[in-house]
Amino acid sequence: MLQALTRLAASLLAAVALAPAAYAASKVVVLEVEGGIGVATAEYVISGLDYAAEEQAELVLINIDTPGGLVNAMRDIVTGILNSPVPVATYVTPAGARADSAGTYILLASHVAVMAPTTHLGAATPVSLIGEDSAPSSPFSPRPPATEPAAEDAAGAGEAPAETQGEETLPEPRQPVPGNSSMDRKVLNDAVSYIRNLAERHGRNADWAELAVTEAATLTATEALEQNVIDFIANDQEELLALVNDFETTIDSETVAIQTGDTVVEDFEPNWRLKILQVIAQPEIVLLLGVIGVYGLLFEGYNPGAIVPGVVGVISLLLAAYALQLLPVNYAGLALIVVGIGLMVAEAFVPSFGALGLGGIAAFTFGAILMFDSGIPGFGISVTFVIGMAVAAALFVIWLVGFLLKLQRRGAVSGRGSIVGGTGTAMEDFEGDGKIWLEGEAWAAYSQVPITKDQEVIVTEMRGLTLHVRPLAADGSQASLAT
Repeated sequence: MLQALTRLAASLLAAVALAPAAYAASKVVVLEVEGGIGVATAEYVISGLDYAAEEQAELVLINIDTPGGLVNAMRDIVTGILNSPVPVATYVTPAGARADSAGTYILLASHVAVMAPTTHLGAATPVSLIGEDSAPSSPFSPRPPATEPAAEDAAGAGEAPAETQGEETLPEPRQPVPGNSSMDRKVLNDAVSYIRNLAERHGRNADWAELAVTEAATLTATEALEQNVIDFIANDQEELLALVNDFETTIDSETVAIQTGDTVVEDFEPNWRLKILQVIAQPEIVLLLGVIGVYGLLFEGYNPGAIVPGVVGVISLLLAAYALQLLPVNYAGLALIVVGIGLMVAEAFVPSFGALGLGGIAAFTFGAILMFDSGIPGFGISVTFVIGMAVAAALFVIWLVGFLLKLQRRGAVSGRGSIVGGTGTAMEDFEGDGKIWLEGEAWAAYSQVPITKDQEVIVTEMRGLTLHVRPLAADGSQASLAT
């Protein structure tokens, strides 16, 4: 009996010891990719892939909804997926979501491509940061369809090209993608080769993938399934896991069957550093940090030793400078913003009654719009936000001009000019010599008429440090002296 109990206890201990390994082998790690794909997104996805590999997860599920993003960030994500020891399924979700531009590359690179109903993908043509000509570091964005050859125009008129009449139409070899310049053709052909390789790696429709680059073609979920661009359509995550169960894919040249029949789903959360990157890598936040930084330093200059405005200003400017490295920036726009802020600051030091301030607001507004007007999906700036900041700056300038005009009308605020004509309060009953309270100080006073304590008096003359005063009548006028 004792031996049987011992064997039972050993079996239970062995089962408990093996349980963590079993859970690790059946874990599904879920990543969320939403909005423009940038540096922060790439670091988040790569961290999630590394975590899944450490946990020996069964599957990495990337829920994606993106209008596109930066090509370098996209290539980092694709490289991470291609080299992941854990199968990756990319799921375009929720309903109405999209995997445009860079998102199409990520979807085609994944071991399993899934879309929810009423979603779409495509429009993967690269564009540059400075115009129509593309550059190797350019993002992805839709582009007008390429112009068809003249032969197609003839066919459209009912005439077939002479060399093809009466002959079977054969597929033509793939030609270099047309473009407006040598750099344009170079980048487009590079993008075509890249996306075809991704599609062919998992046996998907490489011809359509090429059209997504050359003609900005798009597909709905149903069309993508029919044309062998994706593997499944799933209504939700539960249905997706059921569909991919026993799905075979290739990892390191070996065929692997994904087992999701009994899995533990775990959402992968970014660490604090990635969360900060995701927050500050937004055009509106960068602009706000820059303004806070400049005004923080400005207030510190007005009030040396205040410390807090200076510290906040320096930290804000450093964060803004770091975030600018993560975003596609038009430096002409950045220069206009710097000029605009400089003019608004100059308004405070060289009063021009609004001329410098209004010029600074105009430069700031146009600079903010131009700085992030790169045409990159997911990295534009809200015009409403820019206008709101411009209105706030205009109100500040209006207040500043009003304050300066008020000071001008007030006249002298220190010395003899600010004392003579000022109103004080008697500190005691006196006739002749006495004391009054004026501008936070006690002054020696002289009056030819009796003054009672707490009576308001007006200074008529200053002789040395003695103030000659008269009573202030109830209506605020000077009381007449008895002769």
